[in-house]
Order: sequence, then structure tokens, then C-alpha cells
Amino acid sequence: MFFFLSKILAFLITPYTWFFIALLILLKKVWYTPFKKFVLILTILVYVFSNSFLVDELVRAWEYEDDDIYLKDTRYDLALVLGGMGRVDERQQRIDFTCSGDRLFQTLPMYYKGRVGKLIISGGSGSISHPGHREATYIKKYLKSIQIPDSAIMIENNSKNTYENALFTKHILDSMQFRGSILLVTSSFHMRRSLAIFKKAGYQNITPYVTNKFTGDRKFEFDYCFLPNAEAITTLNLIIHEIVGYMTYKLKGYL
Repeated sequence: MFFFLSKILAFLITPYTWFFIALLILLKKVWYTPFKKFVLILTILVYVFSNSFLVDELVRAWEYEDDDIYLKDTRYDLALVLGGMGRVDERQQRIDFTCSGDRLFQTLPMYYKGRVGKLIISGGSGSISHPGHREATYIKKYLKSIQIPDSAIMIENNSKNTYENALFTKHILDSMQFRGSILLVTSSFHMRRSLAIFKKAGYQNITPYVTNKFTGDRKFEFDYCFLPNAEAITTLNLIIHEIVGYMTYKLKGYL
């Protein structure tokens, strides 16, 4: 009983729940006024945008599925891990990983099992106010702290976006006359754009490996299907940003 009560309480104390309830009260107040149609449309949109089931269906259609790379035993000469995995903690001089840190954490077992020869981390600073926060530099520091040798780590720390990830990393690999196999690692929502960019940039023998998927098996639980959830809006914002990014890169000829 306590478990169910805790779930209900967690829903009720969420500020977004308060906002949605206030919107329903407002709708009732204006039902017989000229503002009815506007508030009704707003309420429907807010509900749809925060519906976990509906948002997940959109995400499911966009997310890239790899060929069950993790379950196989194929070996790759290099794992190319894209940045955007966290933020730099200036006080502690380290990187604080977010959910996209899964890009690295799902690659490390591949390295330890001998399925990946070396790691190359691509990511500079995506911040206008902190250009010195070069992500790959801090990730290398992290990798060394967990006893991965320098000889197994390469970094590209000048790129500010996915296109530059591909371009600047290719300069490094071309200077090494690298011709081996590459495992391209990034989040499932980001892979569709990334793979197209890397192929357009001239990468050969490249295999996609997706991490931190948002969707899994479809759920038909009451709260998931019917109750508004602020996390769904966050996910929707991320996917819309990625879709717009894909279209923009397409127009610019990057993919």
C-alpha cells in the first residue's frame, strides 16, 4: 500500500501537476466566455506534449537501431565516441556526466573485452561563455583515472558540433593514415544525423553503436498512457531539437 501511495504522492507534489490542474480550473472558469476555445486548445496541447506514451511513439520512430552490436563479438580497431556527455565542474576540475555519458560507459566494456583496440573522444566546448571547457580533455583525464593507458586514448578537442566532430577527427585519422574499422558511438536519438554526417565526410568501414535509448518495450500502464509528465516534455524538446538539426544539416549539405 505504501508503494502505491508514494507513487500518487510523487505525482501530486510535482509542480507540473499543479500547473496542469490550474489549467483545468482555468478552462472551467472560462468555459462560457470567448476565451474557451483558446484555453481548450492550450490544455489539449499541454496534455499531448506531456503524454509519455505519445512522446515515446515519436521518439521510437526517430531513434536509430543498431544491429545488436553489444551482443556480438565483432572486433573494431577504434571506437569513436562523440562528446556532449556532461558538463565541466570547474571547482573539482572534472566532468560531471549526464545520461549521455552512457556513450562512454557502454563503450568501456567493449574496450575491456578486447573488442575495441583504441578510444578516440571527439568533443570541444559547446559553450559560448566557457570556450576553455574542452570536453574531450576532461574525459581523457577521467579515463586515465580508471587506469586506461595513454596509448589507448586519442582526443579531438576543438569541435563545437557534430559536423566538426566528423571533420576534425577525420583530419587526425588521415594524418595517421588510419584505414581500420571504426565503431561510431553516440546516443540513439543522435545517431541518425551523426552517421549520415560521418558517411558524407568520407568515413569508410564505420559501424553505428547506439547508447542511452529513450524507448524500450511499449508499456500500457495507466500513468504512462494517461497522466501528464514533465519528463515527456523534456524528451520531446530534445527530439524536436535533433529533428530540426537533421533538417538544417541536410539543407547545408552536411549529410
